[in-house]
Amino acid sequence: MTLATWLGFFTACILVSISPGAGAINTMSSASRFGLIKTLPSILGLQVGLLIHILIISIGLGALLAASEHAFTIIKWAGVAYLIWLGIQKWRESPEPDTINTHASTWKLKPQLLKAVLVNLTNPKAIVFLGALLPQFINPNQPAAPQIFLLAITMITVDMIVMVGFALLAGQLQSFISTKRHIILQNRLFGSLFIGAGGLLASWKA
Repeated sequence: MTLATWLGFFTACILVSISPGAGAINTMSSASRFGLIKTLPSILGLQVGLLIHILIISIGLGALLAASEHAFTIIKWAGVAYLIWLGIQKWRESPEPDTINTHASTWKLKPQLLKAVLVNLTNPKAIVFLGALLPQFINPNQPAAPQIFLLAITMITVDMIVMVGFALLAGQLQSFISTKRHIILQNRLFGSLFIGAGGLLASWKA
């Protein structure tokens, strides 16, 4: 792989990562409640989901999913349902100001990580998109495995950095969440964004 090819992929990764999506919404929602450090498992979970997508594409299942309308539909509607469920849960979160500290004290790494993994895994759009993107940067005259490894490391690193940026930005909201009204507004904002992301996924066709 040439440096020019890698730089092209690196640029594409930046553009993809900064585009608003369910992963960014999940990261910002968590960071606005728990802060950056306790949002890191969510960011890691997104990368686990992304890595699984890349592995699926590498063994050829991405093309199968893109070609199978039935399989695509099943995963798509599972993703739609999950995002809408997350949105409803966010709307129903307790608006009491003191629950911020309560949630922080009962925070668990595993649920945050698993939730983020599912956010990425239930997005068939990601598989189809990556399935179209990755092959454009792979030289068929060179061994595929080292190239895929380099592309995967590049994409995951870029996405992690961008998600940390989103988390830092959303973390600033913590200083403004001091009243019941502010918490209600924040919960409804992120709840609506999750539901909106589910609606966009529902309208998307492979």
